[in-house]
Amino acid sequence: MDYRLGAAAEAAGYRLAVHDSLGSTNTEALGRARSGETGSLWVVARRQEAGRGRRGNAWTSPQGNLAASLLLGVDDVDPSKLATLGFVAGVAMVEALDVTCAPSTSNPEPHPEVPPHSGGLEGGLQISQRALDPSFEAADAAPQDAVQGGTTQDCRRLRLKWPNDVLLGGAKVAGILLEAETLPGGRRIVVIGFGVNVAASPEGLPYAATCLRQGAYASSAEDVFAALSDSIVDALGLWRRGDGFPDVRARWIARAAGINAPVTVRLGDERVQGIFETIDEAGRLVIASDDGTRRTVTAGEVHFGTAATAA
Repeated sequence: MDYRLGAAAEAAGYRLAVHDSLGSTNTEALGRARSGETGSLWVVARRQEAGRGRRGNAWTSPQGNLAASLLLGVDDVDPSKLATLGFVAGVAMVEALDVTCAPSTSNPEPHPEVPPHSGGLEGGLQISQRALDPSFEAADAAPQDAVQGGTTQDCRRLRLKWPNDVLLGGAKVAGILLEAETLPGGRRIVVIGFGVNVAASPEGLPYAATCLRQGAYASSAEDVFAALSDSIVDALGLWRRGDGFPDVRARWIARAAGINAPVTVRLGDERVQGIFETIDEAGRLVIASDDGTRRTVTAGEVHFGTAATAA
């Protein structure tokens, strides 16, 4: 089986470039944009050797996992709305996994040996220095106890962690990385990178990680990608160049981990503690603080659930 676009993506005019191996699908997509590519183009690697995560962390993605990046032209989008694309991508990702997380008919196979720091991308909006202002960034801690249960064959165990990670049973299974650039001549582009632990999960991380195979799901990277290529078309249509973010926000909140649970955010030397109430119209974390006030957070070290009480 090889990578292919879904029917909706093909009908919408999306294109696909598949590579056996790349250092980074985001780097390849950015390079194509600098050479004149305008999108909408998917770049997929069967193996990714030097993917980028938040804070410059290096990530590899072994064959069997999904490493894919979508290049979009955003000349007609208000720059202040670009950060909300992370939530669009998160909604598309979890809905694609809903479609493809068919339960395995056998016991989960042991996952192959994976180098440390491999797996899905870390969340966060990374901005080229020539482009826009930086935005949302959250800590790596997964809300282990913030996800309602279900069996290992229950797609309801898939949840979105603010701002743009996907959790399976409280452990990270996928991540999203956005990179935006203003190119010579003023043309603006965004690359959305998706990393999904399908066949293998990373080891030695400061937070819990898992893969679909460990969760007893029989999905393949190729099937996840085909579903994602269609679900992002739907989510971008809902987003409508940023004007439809309220609709995206509603879908995101419906699948959010940690809603109405304790949260702690470290902002430098300050610590904000309270209940994760919602996200606002700009995608900022809204915390009902212990003193009765409400705080909005755009960046910081975030801990949910029982980890919040220990932070």
